[in-house]
Amino acid sequence: MTRLSDLAASPFADWDGSPAAARELQTQLARQVRMEDDHPPLHHLAGVDVGFEEGGAITRAAAVLLDADTLEPLAECVVRIPTSMPYVPGLLSFRELPALLRALAGLPDEPDLIFVDGHGIAHPRGLGIAAHLGVVSGLPTIGVAKKILTGHHAELAEARGACVELLSSRGEQIGWVLRSKDRVRPLIVSPGNRVSLERAPELVMSCVRRHRLPEPTRLADRLASRRDARRDQPSLF
Repeated sequence: MTRLSDLAASPFADWDGSPAAARELQTQLARQVRMEDDHPPLHHLAGVDVGFEEGGAITRAAAVLLDADTLEPLAECVVRIPTSMPYVPGLLSFRELPALLRALAGLPDEPDLIFVDGHGIAHPRGLGIAAHLGVVSGLPTIGVAKKILTGHHAELAEARGACVELLSSRGEQIGWVLRSKDRVRPLIVSPGNRVSLERAPELVMSCVRRHRLPEPTRLADRLASRRDARRDQPSLF
């Protein structure tokens, strides 16, 4: 398995920087996604998210480490680096992964499963940021997004835990539309790597407490969007 610190230093060794080459690389990496439950016993979970400051000039990435049983936060890391790529639809991982990998590398322990604020395989080329992270790192990942990037679904019931299949234009299942709380906007859940389609909603719901988002991505989202903190080293909550 590639060390996160090595990936943070050089996350895109085979990419020439062009959008066309990025799309081709996505297609290649998507073939390496493993959609079976192949994660270790869950002791430590991580949540990751990325935000932007100064009009997008600075990428701000947050990683939070949690106890898998209690969901209590154990450590956090926030990094801020110059944004290296403009926003291109469908290529979000190439814009966000450099900072995100640095934040993960700053955690004191490697997580057994990473919850990513973004898509896994529910992506036009099957490689959203959760899947991209999972393939390059070899770590188990799951995508938990706030809105659909691609696909369609049947009507969803209003009750907590309701879910329906998210289908591609070819009718293949690429994820789930999941109602995490009664009558709230649903989440889009899809495997990133080493997580099965069948288990993905269960894993997300096991981490939902009082809020719409599961605790790993909720805490990471809070840190990534915070503008008054300037921490770039691991620290306790």
